Amino acid sequence: MPLSDTVIRNAKPADKPRKLADGGGLYIEVAPSGGKWWRFKYRFEGKEKRLSLGVYPDVGLKDARDKHAEARKLLAAGVDPSANKKAAKAAQGERAANSFEIVAREWFDKHAPNWKENHSSKIIRRLEVDIFPWLGACPVGDVTAPDLLAAIRRIESRGALETAHRALANCGQVFRYAIATGRAQRDTAADLRGALPPVKEKHHASITDPKAIGELLRDIEGYQGAFITRCALRLAPLVFLRPGELRKAEWAEIDLDKAEWRIPAARMKMDAVHIVPLSTQAVAILRELHPLTGSGKYVFPGARSAARPMSENAVLAALRRMDYTTDEMTGHGFRSMASTLLNEQGFNRDAIERQLAHAERDGVRAAYNYAEYLPERKKMMQSWADYLEGLAKGANIIPLFSKSA
Repeated sequence: MPLSDTVIRNAKPADKPRKLADGGGLYIEVAPSGGKWWRFKYRFEGKEKRLSLGVYPDVGLKDARDKHAEARKLLAAGVDPSANKKAAKAAQGERAANSFEIVAREWFDKHAPNWKENHSSKIIRRLEVDIFPWLGACPVGDVTAPDLLAAIRRIESRGALETAHRALANCGQVFRYAIATGRAQRDTAADLRGALPPVKEKHHASITDPKAIGELLRDIEGYQGAFITRCALRLAPLVFLRPGELRKAEWAEIDLDKAEWRIPAARMKMDAVHIVPLSTQAVAILRELHPLTGSGKYVFPGARSAARPMSENAVLAALRRMDYTTDEMTGHGFRSMASTLLNEQGFNRDAIERQLAHAERDGVRAAYNYAEYLPERKKMMQSWADYLEGLAKGANIIPLFSKSA
């Protein structure tokens, strides 16, 4: 006689397991502890077997009968229901182990030790915020081009086109790693080439007109803000450094007697030691600042704590206080200023590029050639400083300065 919910609910445990049959091999087993388990008894290839279908009441009578019917269909097709259940469970575990997030984190862990911390933190943050919520649980080999495009479009839609391009590139790296480790057949990101509009090249605003440069330098000399910030502003045009490289300057890197600043590879974008020849004007600025900050680590310590370097916005904020807008001048603009005028006035382009610390395509060459063109660069840096000094004094005639000066 088929079971009913009333019969099952009222079934009491005994000293030994009790079996209440529903028909067709389906029964519920009442354990001495009171637990009630659905079972399906069947024969496959001449052997008696049992398949667990869940626990009552989590699996009700109707659900148990549905599972029973599915198992009987498998039997009719010559498939062992128990073996099928084990295979499905194993496949599910394998899919979880090969999810996009698991594979991406594995890829990241293998490569992160070779990256700068700032670079690696941006990559994992990008994946965690923009990719994993949408694709993380999907098996890496099952991610389709439309799936990936939908995630990338979400980034683009908020106006972060450059981030969208970077996220797509990172996904491509993950897919290629998955292919190499046998968990995907192809790079889905490659199917999206051309799907995003190109990123418009951003040019850092810079002043390159000699007369306007002279006005800027005089404004810097008259800056009424913090003395440390004023020194950073005065030094910026003389050293060709990126704002982050300038503000993190350490006294231990600078030899004022040799008029030389050696920045370690770990602090440089190009991952190679960088030498900055210091003009007499640059040395004078640093000697003036040394009594104030020379006992500490940083040349330009932060306003709140000497244990930290100056804020990344300090120089930019100072330019704004002097009424220079974002479209007129930026911290990076001092580099563009030097590059433009030095190239116009005929200096060795390779020496200029080396002094700007533009990354070499060959990383090994960059690591071993940091002193390349050094004598020429020393002359160039002093000539440039003398030229700026002349502009700051407001000379009516601005001569082209000599490379051999």
